[in-house]
Amino acid sequence: MQEENGKKRETRLFRVSDENFDSILDEAAEIIRKGGTVAFPTETVYGLGADGLNPDAVLKIFEAKERPPGNPLSILVQSEEDIRKVAKNIPEKAYRLMDAFWPGPLTIVLEKNDIVPEITSGNLPSIGLRMPDHRIPLELVKRAGTPLAAPSANLSGKPSPSLAIHVLADLMGRIDAVIDGGGTAIGLESTVVDMTVEPPVVLRLGAVGVDELEKVIGKVRPTYTGAETKAGEAMPEKQAGQKYSHYTPDTMVVLVEGEREEKVSEMIGILLQDYLSKGQKVGLLLSDETAGIFTAKGLSASECFLLGPRKEPEEAAKRLFEGLRALDAKGLDVILADGSFSLSGLGAALLNRLREAASVRHVV
Repeated sequence: MQEENGKKRETRLFRVSDENFDSILDEAAEIIRKGGTVAFPTETVYGLGADGLNPDAVLKIFEAKERPPGNPLSILVQSEEDIRKVAKNIPEKAYRLMDAFWPGPLTIVLEKNDIVPEITSGNLPSIGLRMPDHRIPLELVKRAGTPLAAPSANLSGKPSPSLAIHVLADLMGRIDAVIDGGGTAIGLESTVVDMTVEPPVVLRLGAVGVDELEKVIGKVRPTYTGAETKAGEAMPEKQAGQKYSHYTPDTMVVLVEGEREEKVSEMIGILLQDYLSKGQKVGLLLSDETAGIFTAKGLSASECFLLGPRKEPEEAAKRLFEGLRALDAKGLDVILADGSFSLSGLGAALLNRLREAASVRHVV
């Protein structure tokens, strides 16, 4: 636990309901105004918020997350006034994206105003803005009276939190409060598109896909990990701006992916038998269909977490980080992950996060 003024910091847990919503949000907003840190749900993942215009408050985010310095944060806004306060020289295409996808799971990188501290922007001339589609952060920004610096509410590099219990597991004693608003609707972080360059660059894939972006603003350039990887290709090096690992459990994750579902299941079975023959404890992160094949063949592992049907990547995305955290807590030697999910909808973003979490990848 961190110490503040010689005392261990207490992390308060607020369980929000319709009856206590106003009182809890007012109390949380007061913590923000006083330079504190509050974790809260959004439609994507839980975020860790502080006054994005107060460098001392933003420093507490870095300290709590053990986040490397110089790693920029995004800012949550709730009004046009907030946007104009923190950004300038906003291109017409950016306004089109706001009209199409805000409030929602899209972060737009824009040229920043001088009011944004260097610590918030990672010493960059730009800043990522998002208007979340969730009542709690929108009200928190409004009641605190300031845009919020708000990365995911986890220790740096670890799987993002989709439940309040995940936040507490990582940040208890490190932050001032957690608002428990239940599970997140999407479960993966927002799409990030850099609008300070032409063509715009997709830095991270989320619920808003490349095709959806291009329907609104024309050609974009994807640069997120694995964007162009095909069967037989090696894992690419980290792209510029992806200096640090993300979504990585302590347990080694081995991902098997490919266009033919039966080949993916077959390879997972081969790897499972190999690891078990060496006396290793193996966890499985599987689609329902792959798990069914294993059951029929009598194959089993130390632990198994089901993500849902292959054709429903939205369900798998919602459960991904929960699954990684659950298996990581089991004291396993390796986690075998199933990459056979449909790439429609959230499928491409789901596969991107699995690739980021994996130490080893097999493309079959």
